[in-house]
Amino acid sequence: MYIYKEDFKKIVIALLIGILVFMISLFFFNKLQSSLLASIAFLVTLWTNEGLPLGVVSLLPIILFPSFSILTTEQTSANYSHPIIFLFLGGFLIAIAVEKTNLHKYIANKMFLIFPSTPKGIIFSLAITSGILSSVLSNTTTTLLLISIALFISDDVRLKMRFALSIAYGASVGGILTPIGTPPNLILLGIMQSKGIEPIPFLQWVFMVAPLVFIMLFIVASLLSIGVKDIQISINSEKKPLSIEQKKVLFLIGAVVVLLLLNAPLKPYWSGLGLSETGILLGIGLLLFAPPFGILDWSSDKSKIPFRIMFLFGAGFSIAKAFSETLLADELASYLISITHLSPILIIFAVAMLVTFTTEITSNTALVSIMLPVIYAVSQQSGINATLIMMVATVCASYAFMLPIATPPNAIAMSSGAISIKDMAKYGFVLNLAGVFLIVFIAEFFWRGFF
Repeated sequence: MYIYKEDFKKIVIALLIGILVFMISLFFFNKLQSSLLASIAFLVTLWTNEGLPLGVVSLLPIILFPSFSILTTEQTSANYSHPIIFLFLGGFLIAIAVEKTNLHKYIANKMFLIFPSTPKGIIFSLAITSGILSSVLSNTTTTLLLISIALFISDDVRLKMRFALSIAYGASVGGILTPIGTPPNLILLGIMQSKGIEPIPFLQWVFMVAPLVFIMLFIVASLLSIGVKDIQISINSEKKPLSIEQKKVLFLIGAVVVLLLLNAPLKPYWSGLGLSETGILLGIGLLLFAPPFGILDWSSDKSKIPFRIMFLFGAGFSIAKAFSETLLADELASYLISITHLSPILIIFAVAMLVTFTTEITSNTALVSIMLPVIYAVSQQSGINATLIMMVATVCASYAFMLPIATPPNAIAMSSGAISIKDMAKYGFVLNLAGVFLIVFIAEFFWRGFF
């Protein structure tokens, strides 16, 4: 009865926050846009205070958006079959196979031969490994491949949470290291080309963002290492040869990595295979059920698939669609035009804050697509170099750490069951602010020299 009352109280709080946001929003936006903001506030509050199960809250847009005429039921529900959700499904199947065959234990033992086996050493090693891998693979794939290892290393719930977050945050931080690391980077290059701006060369991009990436990786790992000094980790040094099943899974993981590397374009030298990344991961995941692999069995393993996270991303894509359909994204972006009289560093700071915190509640890819043309217009009116300010916005779109719907790595870490949204929001808020100030500082005093 006590739990029931507590959950009811959390739902009431979410409703009150939604109503308050609606009333305040009416001063700045129309009724439809205010309804969307109120719905988002209601959903985010329930995700954060866990008044309802994560999967249940994630399905609420199918009810809420048609009820307030934000989107139709068809428009909303279509987002729950977005291609990236099936990419997740393929990745989850591979992760389940890794755990089922205990391959993650073998990989973790190999890691301990390279990195210190202290909690702090492991947090740093996971964050750095995730960051470097995500610069050449997608941050989604990197997180899916590493998350099982993080959960095996220790049974301590505090460490599990920190290890999972170090992988997720490391993947988001490292994804900007190369132009191919994450979709917003490629969108930026595409918009620059459409505006007649010379694209940033590959090696120049890496040189420009490397200081930001490695400083942020240090900040992430240092923050997550607070309070773990006295926790002991027992390392199982027992050496066993790989089993047939482990070799099969390792072969498929190797095939995934090779295909993804060959599929990644490296213009002007290589245009990539042109395959669908979703098709690659889902295809390899489904092979795990088929001969000669036969690692997974649907009847016994389907319960391990985190459908609630797939629903969560459906909600995220629905919100992104609603932003576009209600023109709320354009309305938010138009407010940037009104600040063009400010000093350049304040404009850059405002863009960084707006993009970072807006990305928490919508797809970073969708947001960048909508915002960059407007930010380009801001640059023309304010006199700020267009490449500089668009680069700031693009990086900030990947540096959202507070909520599971903000980035794919956040959602995957949430699917591990080792993290509460409260923990993610607590650490994420600090990292959001650290990211904004660091990006603005580097843009003002380092990137300016390149443009």
